[in-house]
Amino acid sequence: MRKVSFFIVLSLSVAFGFAQKSQKIAFIDMEYILENLPEYVKAQNTLDAKIEKWKGNLDKQSRSIEVLKSDLANEKAILTKDLIEEKEEEITLKQEELRRLESLYFGPNGDMFSVRKQLVKPIQDQVYNAIQKIVVAKKYDFVFDKSSDLVMLYSNKKYDISELILSTIDKKRNIAERDAKTKEKNEAPKELSAKQEKLIATKKARTEDRATAINAKKEKRRRVVEARKKALAEKKKQKEPF
Repeated sequence: MRKVSFFIVLSLSVAFGFAQKSQKIAFIDMEYILENLPEYVKAQNTLDAKIEKWKGNLDKQSRSIEVLKSDLANEKAILTKDLIEEKEEEITLKQEELRRLESLYFGPNGDMFSVRKQLVKPIQDQVYNAIQKIVVAKKYDFVFDKSSDLVMLYSNKKYDISELILSTIDKKRNIAERDAKTKEKNEAPKELSAKQEKLIATKKARTEDRATAINAKKEKRRRVVEARKKALAEKKKQKEPF
C-alpha cells in the first residue's frame, strides 16, 4: 500500500513538474503594490477622512437618541400617556432617520461605495492594466495575488512581479508628467507672444496718439501763422494810399 501511495505521489509530482515547465507562473502582492502607490495612499486617506466624518454624524445621532430615551425613562412616571406616546414617536422617527443615514453612507449603493469607486477604482484599473501589459510582454499563463483569499503555502520571491508592476506604473507616470511639462513649455511661448502682441499694440497706440498730438500742434501753429499773415496783409492794405 505504501509503495502504491508513493508511486501515486511521485507520478503526481512528475506530472506537476512537467506542467510547471510548460507554463509560466508569477504572483503579486496587491496590498504591497497599492500601499506603495502615492495616488492610492492619497485616495485612501481622502476616503478614510470621509468615513470618519460619516461615522461622527451617525455617532452624534445615536447619542441624541440615547439622551431622548434616558429622559423619557426618567420622566415617564410624571408624564401623561399622550406625552409618552409623543416622545416615543419622536424616538422612533430619529431611529428611522439614523438607519436611513447608515444606508446612505454605508449601504450597497451608498456614499462610501460611490466615493471609493470614484477615487480608488481608477488606480486599481491602472494596476490591472500594468499587470496585463507585463503578462502579455512576459507571456505569463497565470498570475496569482498573494494578498487574496488564495492560500499560498510557499512562494519563491523570484516569481514575485510586484516591483515590476510598480516600476511600470512609475514609468507611465513619469512619461505623463514629462509630456505635461513639455506641453506647458511649448505653450509658454504662445502666451509670451500674446503678451508681446499686447505690448506692441500698446506702443502702437501711444505712437499714434503722439503723432495725432504733433499733427494737432502743427495745424494749430499753421493757423496761427496764417492768422498773422492775414493780419499783416490787412495792416499793409490799410496803410496804402487811395
